[in-house]
Amino acid sequence: MEPVPLQRDRLVELFTTLCQINSPPRHEREVAEYVKGFLRGLGLEVKEDNASQIVGGNANNIVATLPANIDGAPKIFFSAHMDTVEPNPNVKIIVQDGKIHTDGTSILGADDKAGLSTILEAIRIVVENNLPHGQIQLLISVCEEVGLLGARALDFSLVDSDFGFVYDSGPPVGSVIVEAPTHDKLEVRVIGKPAHAGVEPEKGISAIQIAADAIANMRLGRIDEETVANIGIIQGGQMTNIVCPEVYIKAEARSWNRAKLEAQVAHMMAEFERAAQKFGGRVEIHHERHYEGYQLTENDLPVKVVRTAAQKIGLEAPMRKTGGGSDASVYNARGLPCCVVGTAMQKVHTHEEFVLIDDLVRGVDLTLAIIREVVAMR
Repeated sequence: MEPVPLQRDRLVELFTTLCQINSPPRHEREVAEYVKGFLRGLGLEVKEDNASQIVGGNANNIVATLPANIDGAPKIFFSAHMDTVEPNPNVKIIVQDGKIHTDGTSILGADDKAGLSTILEAIRIVVENNLPHGQIQLLISVCEEVGLLGARALDFSLVDSDFGFVYDSGPPVGSVIVEAPTHDKLEVRVIGKPAHAGVEPEKGISAIQIAADAIANMRLGRIDEETVANIGIIQGGQMTNIVCPEVYIKAEARSWNRAKLEAQVAHMMAEFERAAQKFGGRVEIHHERHYEGYQLTENDLPVKVVRTAAQKIGLEAPMRKTGGGSDASVYNARGLPCCVVGTAMQKVHTHEEFVLIDDLVRGVDLTLAIIREVVAMR
């Protein structure tokens, strides 16, 4: 199968159209309708699950299927998410000198509309040119930016794929995320006792003091080369003349080494318990495994396919690890093998976010090369 030239202007139009649709977490309905219409127009079978009811949003995950037009090829999927990290209803997009960015007043939304547009354009090219392919599914999720909620709510009975590729990382295009951490979350309620701070403070127990003592004695930040921990949210107190009776804390820890993660979480919980006992208060701790980490090698099929395809079109295919999570963390944990693939998005989660048009083009070329590589596996 020979490479098919793609239309740069059409790709840019698709990407900017998606970015102009405001789609913060739990508000992806408009972009979901666009994606469904786009894929149905190409003849794909488009289904939705009931994720909106689970995550409390207005849109569901989309599972679209392009039936095979050849026999014997593995069934694969490509995945991206529709939500952006924050709203951008008045986004002003600038296309200039081979670069797409905003005027600096909002995010662009390239995370993950760079991944989404790359996948959609590649599928459009496959259909328009009747390129040989096995079955291809698209898993398009909601609420990735708020804890992978969409992927966690996905109805896996709709998925019929052997392995796949999650487009949700930055360049270089063709790079592969082969390792992601396991991530635990803590929600802590520190309970003290109120008293008038000016009249009888000795009768109170300060929840703030308990929290401060616990946090001051915790190992936080970068613990070692594999483990990090953070206190992210502290809420509490009403008035300066009241000994604070309650503090609410959200914390997390991540590690590529599960034993180290469990030791770090145990340490953090023990410090809260110790400080509460020291000052006569108590703590209620909710500990949750947010997502499981994964480790892949160059011999795992998704990695091998991406790297071989990338190298055949002249792209480097470095393997790297990440400290963040993605829908791939959920899919791998559910027994659906996949890797994260680098896309055009740069400076994500900032108002300086941008893509290079050449990187968008490379992403589509890589996707088509992956499809060719899978066909060759027959």
